[in-house]
Amino acid sequence: MSSLYPLKFKTIYKDKIWGGQKIRTYLGKDFSPLPNCGETWEISGVKSDVSVVENGILTGKSLATLLEDFKHELVGKKVYERFGNEFPLLVKFIDANDDLSIQVHPDDKLAKERHNSFGKTEMWYVIQADQDATLIAGFNQQVNQGSYLDKLNSGKINDILNKEQVKDGDVFFLPAGRVHTIGKGLLIAEIQQTSDITYRIYDFDRVDDKGNKRELHTEEALAAIDYNVYPEYKSLYDEKKNEPVQVVTCDYFTTNILDFSQSAERDYSSIDSFVIHVCVQGSYTLKYDGGELKVKMGDSILIPANVNKVSISTDSGFKILESYV
Repeated sequence: MSSLYPLKFKTIYKDKIWGGQKIRTYLGKDFSPLPNCGETWEISGVKSDVSVVENGILTGKSLATLLEDFKHELVGKKVYERFGNEFPLLVKFIDANDDLSIQVHPDDKLAKERHNSFGKTEMWYVIQADQDATLIAGFNQQVNQGSYLDKLNSGKINDILNKEQVKDGDVFFLPAGRVHTIGKGLLIAEIQQTSDITYRIYDFDRVDDKGNKRELHTEEALAAIDYNVYPEYKSLYDEKKNEPVQVVTCDYFTTNILDFSQSAERDYSSIDSFVIHVCVQGSYTLKYDGGELKVKMGDSILIPANVNKVSISTDSGFKILESYV
């Protein structure tokens, strides 16, 4: 069997009613023949859209096949014991040329009961924000199911939602149950549990090119929503140069930001997990025992659990979202 090395996958492009052009103009990814691209799936084990390797001797192999063949060598012992042949994370880029629907995702328990799936806890990193761009995360006041439904049914749902002004570099952590939407003018990197279950609460009465409104999931959402209000929805962090900064840690993943103007060494021998690099700025060469891989903005790289040490060599600097379980 071939041995593992840092893997790059073919991008999966998806056009959306709200999608735009930034995937091409900003991230340099050609999504033709699609008219727009709302999101790309960069590393995915979702059964309907499994990623396929595009570099090295494993080119053409699917992530599902690699997991079956390599097991803990790919993902780490503790990760394999917990998730088996399900790859636990999904990495996307999202270009909101218009507001996404207001939505919520179920947690593991509810998703298992209803869909035999994982729940969906996620995080957003804002790569680029147009002036005055906003997003919604959570409620701006304490509500319960009754008061929430009153607002929803009277068309005043926006009154109770927490709206945030957004700028480049902002991070939002969205545990399952948090009502949210990405607003118009945002290009976002998303790291989430492997799940494609979304309950759409409100879609601004939009219609598609055939004049149909998209399906809403009002009833399904009720049991999924966390009705509590929280003091802070944005993940606050110190923007430091040339040292890792942890921005999110939860049961499903930990994410650090590496904002470096110089080359760096990373030792992953203690974490017993695969590592994902999402390059959101700059470029670098990833060097490992046995080879090297050129990485640029818009690339997502899966470093297998059995690759313990890498060096990141750069001339221009880079910013990476570094995630692991």
